[in-house]
Amino acid sequence: MTSLQDRLLAAHANDDRAALVALYTQAADQTADTDAACFYLTHAYIFALELGDPASDALYQRLDAEGRV
Repeated sequence: MTSLQDRLLAAHANDDRAALVALYTQAADQTADTDAACFYLTHAYIFALELGDPASDALYQRLDAEGRV
């Protein structure tokens, strides 16, 4: 199985923004470090906004809950 980091790099290389939303969200879900999670969530949120992805609402709420908006 390909690592999450490898899949993120591939998604960036292919400019696959939908995959980037999902992968950065997954990265946030997998870390216990709040700062790292918010870093990943911010990236997921930005890509979701660019796509008009409805996931942006949930991502915003998660960032807001951590005081990051």
